[in-house]
Amino acid sequence: MRGSSRAAAAAGQRAFQSALASGADWGTLAEDLFGITALIDGNATLRRAVADPSRDARAKRDLVARLFGGKVNQAAVDVLSELAAQRWSTERDLSDTVESLAVETVLAAAEAGGRGDQVEDELFRFERIVAGNPALRDALVNRNVDPQRKAELVGRLLQGKVTAETARLARQSVLAPRGRKFDRTLELYIALAAKRREQLTAVVIAAVPLDETQRHRLATALQGIYGKPVQLQLVIDEKVVGGIRVQIGDEVVDGTILRKLEGARRHFAG
Repeated sequence: MRGSSRAAAAAGQRAFQSALASGADWGTLAEDLFGITALIDGNATLRRAVADPSRDARAKRDLVARLFGGKVNQAAVDVLSELAAQRWSTERDLSDTVESLAVETVLAAAEAGGRGDQVEDELFRFERIVAGNPALRDALVNRNVDPQRKAELVGRLLQGKVTAETARLARQSVLAPRGRKFDRTLELYIALAAKRREQLTAVVIAAVPLDETQRHRLATALQGIYGKPVQLQLVIDEKVVGGIRVQIGDEVVDGTILRKLEGARRHFAG
C-alpha cells in the first residue's frame, strides 16, 4: 500500500480494535466483514462511492450508515464507516483492508481461546497437503467448479481434524480467493496470524525432522538476526539430503547439501 492507504488502514485498525473491545460477537463480526468485502468486490458503483478520495468523508459515512445500518452488526458498520472516511490510494486497498480485518477477527477468536499458534500451524500444513496432492489442488483451483462445492470439499476434509477457526479460513480461501491463487491466499492468512503476534514465520525445509533443541536453537538464532520472535514451520523433503533451507518472506538462506551439489555441478559444467 502507498502512503495514504497505509494511514487509512491504520485508522481502520484502531476502529477495528474498538469493535473487538465493544462486546460485539466476534463470529458475527467476521462474517459481516467477509460479506462486506464480497459486496464491495462485486459492485463497482459501491466500491467507487466508498473509496473515492475526492468525496466528503461525512457523505461516505452517511452512505455506509444507509446501506448497512440494521443489516449487519453495528460493530461492522462502525469499522466500515471509519474506513470509508479515509483517503485510499486505490479502491482495492480498501477492500483488501476489510478482508484482512475479517481474517483478523477469526484469528482474534482463536487467540482468545489459546489456539492462535495452532491455527497458524494448521493453515500451513493444509497448504502443504494441497500442494503435494495434484488432484486435490486441481479440484480447489479449478475456476469451473462452483466455490460453494469447493468449500464443502474443504469442510469434509478438515472436519474434526482442525480448529473451527482454521476450517473457517480454509473455506474462505476457496469461497472468495479474490483473484489470488489458493496458496497465496493461505499465505496471506498465515502472515496475518504471525503479524498479530508480532512475530515472523520461517519456512524450514530439512531432510529429517528437527528435535526440540534444534528448533529452539534455530528460532533463537533467527530472533537474534531479525529482532523479533520467529515461528518455525517445518517441511520434510528427503531430496535436500542434508542441511536446512530457511525462508522468511522473500529472504532465503539455503544451506542444504542439494544446493551445494547443484553449485558444484554448475562449476564443473562451466
